[in-house]
Amino acid sequence: MRLRALLDTDALGLRLLGGEDELDRTVRGVMTTDLRDPSRYLSGGELVLTGLAWRRDAADSEPFVRILATAGVAGLAAGEAELGAIPDDIVEACARHRLPLFAVNESVAFATVTEHVVRQVSGERAGDLAAVVDRHRRLMTSGPAGGGPDVVLDLLGTDLDLRAWVLSPAGRAIAGSSAAGPELPAALCARLAAEHLAATRTGRRGPHRVTIDGGGAKRLDDGRRPGDGSGGTTYSLFPIRSAGRGATPASRDVRETVLSDWLLAVEADASDWPEERLDLLQGVTQLIAVERDRRDAARTVRRRLAQEVLELVQTGAAPAEIAARLRVAAPVLLPGLGAAPHWQVIVAKVEWDGGDIEGGPVAQSLLEEILVDPLSAGPEPSDRIAVAHNGDEAIALVPLPAVPDEHDGVETGLHADALLDSVRDPLTAGLADDGRLTLGVSAAVHSAEGLRGALEEARHARRVAAARTGRVCAAGHQELASHVLLLPFVPDDVRRAFTARLLDPLRDYDRKHRAELIPTLEAFLDCDGSWTRCASRLHLHVNTLRYRVGRIEQLTNRDLSRLEDKLDFFLALRMS
Repeated sequence: MRLRALLDTDALGLRLLGGEDELDRTVRGVMTTDLRDPSRYLSGGELVLTGLAWRRDAADSEPFVRILATAGVAGLAAGEAELGAIPDDIVEACARHRLPLFAVNESVAFATVTEHVVRQVSGERAGDLAAVVDRHRRLMTSGPAGGGPDVVLDLLGTDLDLRAWVLSPAGRAIAGSSAAGPELPAALCARLAAEHLAATRTGRRGPHRVTIDGGGAKRLDDGRRPGDGSGGTTYSLFPIRSAGRGATPASRDVRETVLSDWLLAVEADASDWPEERLDLLQGVTQLIAVERDRRDAARTVRRRLAQEVLELVQTGAAPAEIAARLRVAAPVLLPGLGAAPHWQVIVAKVEWDGGDIEGGPVAQSLLEEILVDPLSAGPEPSDRIAVAHNGDEAIALVPLPAVPDEHDGVETGLHADALLDSVRDPLTAGLADDGRLTLGVSAAVHSAEGLRGALEEARHARRVAAARTGRVCAAGHQELASHVLLLPFVPDDVRRAFTARLLDPLRDYDRKHRAELIPTLEAFLDCDGSWTRCASRLHLHVNTLRYRVGRIEQLTNRDLSRLEDKLDFFLALRMS
């Protein structure tokens, strides 16, 4: 808006005291201050409102006005409530620096002027940005992508002063506007993703509002405003839904896409935004969805490669044939590095209660996301994996670069727990109370002959993970060489009877006497039956420890000096 437009609005009660020749200046914002030096808060183009509390005598006016002029503000509006008429020294200083000066009648609140300017400027910016977004949408839907999500987010930052980021459902930052400043911490990204997934699963329409403070996330979709005691920073979360995946969003079960759709996180409270701005942000999400669809289309080749290799492996094709197919796949997955000397297989399964949702495509998209380094930014790192799906199961082929000679003998590749550490909370929120993700990781293999064994190893590890509690579980090949492999396949009734026979007498005794026999048993076994080490760990005298172990043996009719009885107790504790 132009400065002269302020004089055309009678409700503002502004009188021009000087600078008539400068009224065509553009107003880009508004700022209220009574600081003697507000330069650090000025970026240029503002209408500065002041109550003149900074002025102690006439000598203060010249430096104040000079600071404003140097910062490039559009104009100065001084209130008459403090001093009555605006002092001549201020009028003269503004004339010297060619700074337009307005008087604000004492009956008009600064908030009225501020609200008017913000509404006008935001409306003009939104209109301009809407045109830009529409032009970008036409370009991107008819030709090559024009810079990805970052370009669109930069528009939000420069034209609407909005800090925004695109996040994956697992909480990885995919893109951010240059105006957004430092990257969001990984923990904050994960919390925002978790809140978005939890809100989506309830069926509420976006955008979802959430306030993040030091104590955790607080949802604000109940109508409260950030100032109503919520504290912290408020974010509005907009779903980015692809229209290029078959059915229309309205006809799809939310569980088909909740774990794969991106989201747009905007550092603002959208609850009081006008419809025009909300429509604009929806346009931005559609524009980003176009880029998402392009990325998914680019994955088609890698998915097909994985499918072909896995079909050869599962049908028992000759190793030479599998090796030839891998030589074709390796340059696509590891460009510039030639054939991959090592491969790893990862199996994932997403299961929903009722079994009416096919879990394979969901697991495929999710595995493609999980296998991206959580510290990396942008979609490109995901291009170095190939994931196929078969029924409810997704299978990833992960090429591993060559390991230098000095690292021979050191285990390489991905580890089950590390894969899920950074994404467990968001995915748990998305799975809610009716979904489950289990994941198994094989060891690295060095040849085509080893792929079939790696696939079976990953599937066995996934079954071990499935026997655990929790919505998101993983197991690695390391666990297949221990007793843990046997436990998941013990029937539930046998498991319950075995643990009850051994442990229930101890639990009953602990409840009645607070004797801590169960913790003592766990510590004793963990110390390999060493009396001194166990007593030291529990901060007990050895005689007290001997008394407790004796009580355990008396209640269970077992002997903890016998290997067989130690093993029974060990397994019972693991299965309980």
